[in-house]
Amino acid sequence: MKKYSIILVVLLLVSCQRKINEIVIPLNSGWKFITGDNPEYSNPVFNDTEWKLIEVDKIWEEQGYDPYDGFAWFRLKVTIPSKLYKEAFLQDSLRLFLGKINNFDQTFLNGKILGINGKTVVENAILDSSFLKAPINLWDYERRYAISVSDPRILWDEENVIAVRVFDQGGQGGLYTGNQMLSMVNIKEYIAFNNGSNPFIFSNGKISKSFSVNNISKILNLEGRLKIRAVNKVTGEEIYKLENDVTLLPLASQEFKLEFPQIDQSALIKYNYSFKGTNEIYEYKEETPYILTPSEPAGPRINGARITGARPGNPFLFTIPATGERPLTYKAENLPQGLTLDQSTGIITGKVIKKGEYKVNLTATNNQGTDSKSLLIIIGDQLALTPPMGWNSWNCWGLAVDEEKVMMSARAYIDKGLINHGWTYINIDDGWEIPKDKDPKRDGKGNILTNEKFPDMKRLGDSLHAMGLKFGIYSSPGPLTCGGYTASYQYEVNDAKSFAKWGVDYLKYDWCSYDGIAKDTSLSERKKPYFIMRDALAGVDRDIVYSLCQYGMSRVWEWGAEVGGNLWRTTGDITDTWESLSEIGFNQTEIGSFAGPGHWNDPDMLVTGWVGWGPNLHPTRLTPDEQYTHISLWCLLSSPLLIGCDLQRLDPFTINLLTNDEVLAIDQDPLGSQADQVIVEGDLQVWLKQLADGGQAVGIFNLADSTINYPLSLKTAGLPETLKIRDLWRQKDLGTFTGTFETGIPSHGVVLIKVTQ
Repeated sequence: MKKYSIILVVLLLVSCQRKINEIVIPLNSGWKFITGDNPEYSNPVFNDTEWKLIEVDKIWEEQGYDPYDGFAWFRLKVTIPSKLYKEAFLQDSLRLFLGKINNFDQTFLNGKILGINGKTVVENAILDSSFLKAPINLWDYERRYAISVSDPRILWDEENVIAVRVFDQGGQGGLYTGNQMLSMVNIKEYIAFNNGSNPFIFSNGKISKSFSVNNISKILNLEGRLKIRAVNKVTGEEIYKLENDVTLLPLASQEFKLEFPQIDQSALIKYNYSFKGTNEIYEYKEETPYILTPSEPAGPRINGARITGARPGNPFLFTIPATGERPLTYKAENLPQGLTLDQSTGIITGKVIKKGEYKVNLTATNNQGTDSKSLLIIIGDQLALTPPMGWNSWNCWGLAVDEEKVMMSARAYIDKGLINHGWTYINIDDGWEIPKDKDPKRDGKGNILTNEKFPDMKRLGDSLHAMGLKFGIYSSPGPLTCGGYTASYQYEVNDAKSFAKWGVDYLKYDWCSYDGIAKDTSLSERKKPYFIMRDALAGVDRDIVYSLCQYGMSRVWEWGAEVGGNLWRTTGDITDTWESLSEIGFNQTEIGSFAGPGHWNDPDMLVTGWVGWGPNLHPTRLTPDEQYTHISLWCLLSSPLLIGCDLQRLDPFTINLLTNDEVLAIDQDPLGSQADQVIVEGDLQVWLKQLADGGQAVGIFNLADSTINYPLSLKTAGLPETLKIRDLWRQKDLGTFTGTFETGIPSHGVVLIKVTQ
């Protein structure tokens, strides 16, 4: 009877119009902290007076606990007033919001378990180590725990103790986003729009999308009015409007479809559901994708880098990237001795013994015509003469990667034409090795073994090379990788030889568990493991691009080249949010002088398309304009470009982003100069990059939440007073400008131009 009486009260409340007094109890200060692990730390009477105060809006490494990986505890004492629920609209559930936690958590309320890794549990839930086997990408997900107001774990109008047991698997750790709070669950949380799971469809000059409105409550009827309005994001012109009364029974849904003319900017769509009988409104907004890159011509066009390098006597592989109707026939004049071209595939292979610079004339021909470009092949001591372009498994599949997913990605390179624009590498990230809880990890000679997901690495490497692609792999200088798999510590020479035997062309070497090996945080200790693998790679007869992944510690850009690095991460991991993208991308200042041919600053991989860190994926949370900003800024920064999405799910918009050859040419420019931030005016930034042909690439970025019309002063940007300007995304000449260039930039968007005299 008690259960049904509660339901009746809730339903009556939904039908009554009244004001809502939503009370929020902030929990962003007063937390105490200790490293280590002890089950008694959850006990509300435990004496924590000796614990240190800690902030919960930043990682613990920034608060004196660097390096530290493993278990740590947070505790907070707070009085929870009963008026929190007595004055709420829905009086059934209390919610504890902890923000994001890096990596895993068990959260206790008054000594009783409340939640594990973001899922609320019963108070007698089994506590074991299985919570450490959750997906590693939990660090990017917010923790919300909700329990009934009648739950005995809550002490109303008394002091409560919240204890959070955190395990950091490597790198950054702790409660780190701020805004922790207590509040009641709101009626708005029971309605869900599935907009994000369905892509927009381009057809016959229109853009359309199907979606559903869902009631996720098991007991509540939801009644209200749905309003949808779409406007041109730049001009504000209304292009679509819909209003409907919507009633949803418990767990019911209703389908809708949007359709309106395609425009050359995003349409901002606002969804508004006002609940009948309340003053509550659920609001959601999204922005439509829009295509700027013109369609590829039918005639042949050779794209990609104009320069490539290899070491004498090592295997050479270069695929001529060319678009145009198939079949294409390729020629390469003045190839150095030892190299041969497959005229039907455009794949150049072989070995060159003699050092030197070789200018090769490339030609591609089809029934529409012929295109020619020069390629400079430098046989010497440097690799990665332009920033590597490829795909990495981590941002989509995480530890769920397997050989089939890798080969599907490689085939998508061919089928969707990415290889025709210079995309080259197929890189396996973590998850191919033997996990820490299984044996054997190596054979009797110390050679690393692969898990059942990768039965034959040499076969995989050979398959990728036969497709004209290059093969990348992952390891760590510590005993374990970030995901808890076998790494290279004390077996660096063995692993380098295995990589060479398998045909590996690229190694990502991730710091992770080396924190437990390093004696301290001194510069010499930070360099040491990278020197060791550098020497191991130098001892094999194969060119392996060396990517240092240690998150910018000890200003790695100043010494990355010294330890043999061809690229080095300058920052922590990126996520598919504007906050992450903008914080990382627009803080790559004052380090440009350390980048250049053979050694590149790396602000992390791309987060366009379907991502998720495996195995469950979702469309990127970046808006279309934020994605244009992402690609534009990374190209201006001469960043390595590593696609991080499921290539099987590439939609027209994402393909458009990844195949604009004029934009990619800015990244692959042979001068190798990184852009400088030349203007900052409020939320407006201008970045300028010098190009090998004497021109400059200019990115005008709007970091604000609304459109800005901006007159760029050519003189203030350090440019000549009169210039020819070309829109790179639209591949369109805009004309000659003197003094200023005025343009509208959408929120979080960019105008990317090339200027010449």
